[in-house]
Amino acid sequence: MRIVSLLPSATEILFAVGAGDEVVGVTFECDFPPEARTRRIVSNTALSTGLTPAEIDREVRARIAAGDDLYTLDEGALRDLDPDVIVTQDLCAVCAVDVANVDDALAHLGCHAEVVTTDPMTLEEVLVSIRTLARLTGNHERGDAIVAALQDRLDRVSRAVAARPRPRFALLEWTEPLFGPGHWLPDMIEAAGATNVLGGAGGRSRAVQWDELHASQPDAVVVAPCGFGLAGATDLAANLVEDGRLPAGVPVHAVDADAAFVRPGPRVVDGVEALAGIAHPDAVAPRADLATRVA
Repeated sequence: MRIVSLLPSATEILFAVGAGDEVVGVTFECDFPPEARTRRIVSNTALSTGLTPAEIDREVRARIAAGDDLYTLDEGALRDLDPDVIVTQDLCAVCAVDVANVDDALAHLGCHAEVVTTDPMTLEEVLVSIRTLARLTGNHERGDAIVAALQDRLDRVSRAVAARPRPRFALLEWTEPLFGPGHWLPDMIEAAGATNVLGGAGGRSRAVQWDELHASQPDAVVVAPCGFGLAGATDLAANLVEDGRLPAGVPVHAVDADAAFVRPGPRVVDGVEALAGIAHPDAVAPRADLATRVA
């Protein structure tokens, strides 16, 4: 089977379940595991480089309003690779190539690849997607074992934080403008033994106003900007602190969003452990590799 993955999370899952050798094409964002960087890149961003979060937001909104694409699909690469399966999503136009564009490209090329979409909206559905891709590639036993191990880790966190006070977490998926968490992120907060005060589980992330952030009365602000690693998130969190508009006296933490939060793959459980380490450091070991306190 020849597989093209148009999602970093799908690429990660495919390698994890033992189908990495069958992955022949990936996106410019597919960087985990490192071996994924050796595959041919078939999708790239159409956005300008070196932009601030506010500039990215403006360009994304302008492109969507104009009907322009946010990603480019290399049809020549698709033709050369001649995939049997293409894994993509129909969840968020900002996250990857739109599935309609994939279908159009395949029709234009006369390619008959099967298009598989993975669109998890909750933490449970993230685990289901691992099983789905494992079965697709004939690796169902490996997939079941991975999910069982991830569920065991979630259960260990649940037992460690049980009956403890649940701090109120305001997680920010974007900083200019502010966006509260959506999809599986609220579930991650709850699984970590905290209370999510912005956004809702299974819904889309949405813009929030500063007064809404203050009214949520958070015990901690967690900065998890989509598309940013820990260093970038730390810089953005520091900018928010310096701006002076965050709730006074509330701790501010930055996390590695790309590694363990915004990509719905196996490492979201690392993200749950990182959040639990922030919420209950005396019960769950902090993950310094994924989270740092900024203020």
